[in-house]
Amino acid sequence: MKIGCFLSCEESGPRELVEQAKRAEAAGFHALWISDHYHPWNDEQGHSPFVWSVIGAIAEATSLRVTTAVTCHAVSIHPAVIAQAAATSAVMLDGGFQLGVGTGEALNEHILGDRWPEARVRREMLEEAVEVIRMLWHGGQRSHHGRHYTVENARLYDLPDEPPPILVSGFGDEAVRLAARIGDGFITTAPDEQAIGLYRSEGGRGPIQAGTKVCFMADEEEARRTVHTLWPNEGLPGELSQVLPTPAHFEQACELVTPDHLKTPVGPDIRRHIESLQQYADAGVDELFVQQIGPDQDAFFGEWAEEVLPTFARAGSGVR
Repeated sequence: MKIGCFLSCEESGPRELVEQAKRAEAAGFHALWISDHYHPWNDEQGHSPFVWSVIGAIAEATSLRVTTAVTCHAVSIHPAVIAQAAATSAVMLDGGFQLGVGTGEALNEHILGDRWPEARVRREMLEEAVEVIRMLWHGGQRSHHGRHYTVENARLYDLPDEPPPILVSGFGDEAVRLAARIGDGFITTAPDEQAIGLYRSEGGRGPIQAGTKVCFMADEEEARRTVHTLWPNEGLPGELSQVLPTPAHFEQACELVTPDHLKTPVGPDIRRHIESLQQYADAGVDELFVQQIGPDQDAFFGEWAEEVLPTFARAGSGVR
């Protein structure tokens, strides 16, 4: 399993993200994930830059491949605009760009005052959005009149030599089946062997990518408090993360989350971190992207990377 670096647009500003990308390349990480949100999950995280601007800067700062994890087409931005942004990113990254897509969250998509659709409709919208994006990537003047989106006489003039892969995020059986049908790969955030098996059994091809978080710090209790302060939303169950509309609502719901609800590996014990990551390899993940929670990035890009990256490189437990 290859280990990449997960850049958090919720926790870091645009200049910090570019610096982290450079440090990831220097430390030997395989590639980059970058989150794409209009809002952070809570005010404590404190950031949410426009991801496409950051990707442009990263393209000049590193040679690592970049995948958005994940971009939503649903309401706040039209898939024709995403098609243009992604095509430009692929040109800037000399083909080293992948578009990760998903059905999104009300947290980011409610901002224009539109109705937030139910899950079934969001899946329909995702499938149509991917159709629109791929249509525009074929070049030429294009039009589309669908159930959810309209495009009239649109043409993308700057296209990469090859269309970027589209990797599809999916949680729940129907979403996983959709990912298998329309995706060039599958994105998840859990070592979910059942979901990965379903994706493969439904004909899904391409890489399995996953994202996770760690908090590598010398003081385990401080690390635990850091995770609980910055990412308590990781402990929310069910569909809450898809339907709550504002960071304030997440903060209210997270009052019910205790540190014991959080499964993020914390503290200085590298072995525990490796054991946590190994679960993803065992579940069939090909590429795992890891985010360091909190301000102690030096420890992550230093000791953590020096110990963890060679371990998985030696194990050869990935690319399946």
